[in-house]
Amino acid sequence: MATANSIPDTRSTPAPPKTGLLVSIAAMPPEQVESVFAGLIASFPADDLVIATPNDIAGTSYPNLRVVSTQATNAVWPVAPADFSDAYRIARERDARAILMLGPGSNSLAPSALRDLANAVLTSHSDLATPNYTLPPNAGMVNSAILYPLTRALFASPVRFPLAIDLGLSVRMAERMASAAQRTIALNQNDAILWPTNEALVAGLKIDEVDVGGRMLPQPAEPNINAILTLVTGSLFAEVEARAAFWQRPRRLQPERPPRPESHQVGRDIDIVPMVEAFRLAFSNLREIWSLVLAPNSLLGLKRLSIVEPSDFRMPENLWARIVFDFLVAYRVRTINRGHLLGALIPLYLAWVAGHINVIASGTSPETHIEAVAAAFEVDKPYIVSRWRWPDRFNS
Repeated sequence: MATANSIPDTRSTPAPPKTGLLVSIAAMPPEQVESVFAGLIASFPADDLVIATPNDIAGTSYPNLRVVSTQATNAVWPVAPADFSDAYRIARERDARAILMLGPGSNSLAPSALRDLANAVLTSHSDLATPNYTLPPNAGMVNSAILYPLTRALFASPVRFPLAIDLGLSVRMAERMASAAQRTIALNQNDAILWPTNEALVAGLKIDEVDVGGRMLPQPAEPNINAILTLVTGSLFAEVEARAAFWQRPRRLQPERPPRPESHQVGRDIDIVPMVEAFRLAFSNLREIWSLVLAPNSLLGLKRLSIVEPSDFRMPENLWARIVFDFLVAYRVRTINRGHLLGALIPLYLAWVAGHINVIASGTSPETHIEAVAAAFEVDKPYIVSRWRWPDRFNS
């Protein structure tokens, strides 16, 4: 007579092996994936790596790497909220000690850059490692004109690229980013841009900035500066609005940093005349809208600038800081439709770019000018704090 087996079956599915580093790699062409894999293998023992990617690695030279397949996103920004959620989930499942997130085009990063970004969170007790890219003189202008100086002034942040698409994350930083991602997904904001630098600053987590050298910036599917400026600046303005209680408190500015490495690459000659003409046309057509947003002194400064010859054209740093601050306040109080507001900022941004190109053509290094712009934002922080509390009061 058959009897039931009274000894329970203690066999269980073995747990996935632990890993040191989870590397989340964005969707990119196969040859770029191959290059990223080569850089990782040159920097880390293969047994310490787990790769999370939507790319098919079957045809690569590294079929033995541990790979977790993820879903590719169609987000408007290279790093989507879902990417942070997936990275944190997989890191928990694999008991990873740190995460390296690599955006499109990361094959252009040197192996040493991959190693330094990862080691900053693996061995240096940092929570967020952000790259300092060395870019050609005329690249990354939205970052240099708005993102970097505004984030530095309001959040006392030293990070040169506050919206970098390559990041090193500790597990607790990844958890925080995953929580932020879940909030945006719950609100059906799957295309939202998340700001890891600001998340770390608000949480009091440690940030390391890593010089990574040159990098190829991915080109957007729709290379329209108007759309890019509206998307990124609108996202930053919304982020500043959400963090107002944090940045309005007095903050100690970061100690002066050593000079950043200058790019030895030569930028393409750019004809600034169309930018200046676009600004002049906007001064005629948008003056009524600008008068709803800008302080009288700023409008006077723009009037003077509108008659300057292209060869001598330059946006004063303090004028540019006031313009961005006033647009930020107008965004908050919805002086006009936000889409129209950000559209009215575009010719002013082009005027800044034209002036920046003239400044560096005169012999001033790009980084020197960008640091001067950021310093002007810092000096004028009391202005934005005052206007934020009393939006209808312009104080010179």
